[in-house]
Amino acid sequence: MGTAPQAPQETKKLKRSFGLLAGLGVLLVLAGLVGLVYTGLATLTSMFLFGWLLLIGGVVGLLQAVQSRRSNYFWLAVIVAAINIAAGFVILRRPEASAEALTMFAALLFLTGGLFRLVGGLVVRGAHFGLALVQGAFGVLLGLLILSNWPGNSLYVIGAFFSLALLFDGLSLIVTGMGARRILGLVREDEVGAGEPGTADGVRDGAVKRPAEGQERTNN
Repeated sequence: MGTAPQAPQETKKLKRSFGLLAGLGVLLVLAGLVGLVYTGLATLTSMFLFGWLLLIGGVVGLLQAVQSRRSNYFWLAVIVAAINIAAGFVILRRPEASAEALTMFAALLFLTGGLFRLVGGLVVRGAHFGLALVQGAFGVLLGLLILSNWPGNSLYVIGAFFSLALLFDGLSLIVTGMGARRILGLVREDEVGAGEPGTADGVRDGAVKRPAEGQERTNN
């Protein structure tokens, strides 16, 4: 008896949570669209965020290394934390130069990844041979395109990638949240429909019994 009233409340909480998830997706989509319009600002913002994340992560890693100073990996943790702190400090001090270096790294990553996909597709020739070739060619072309305009394009390449990531993540959150709310609504309708047949059957049974009783009275 106590679980029945809790079911609608739990359903409402879940629907509210998925609604908030969809709302977060809308905010991410808007941020991605704004970032695509102002790519330079998005690039600097992403650099500052990346620098602060490295700096905070390095400080936290250093504190954890100090707490576990008797472990075997103490010096390795200290070195990794120091590198993160130094990298975060450099990015925060020189965001433009960091964006240039990160753009070069992204171009080389696209170029080498595309070459590996092309060579692997030509060697393996599996079921997805054509798709592997298209992905490899796209990666190579994108890497060459970025390298051809480097370093002038470093002010908008990272911002464009960051904004596209926000846009697609926001769209996925919207789809997930709205789809989950729709599924919960269908489940709720099924539960309500499963609880009502008792009354509907009772009315139907009463309607069947009344003509039968009337027929028995006339026979008597």
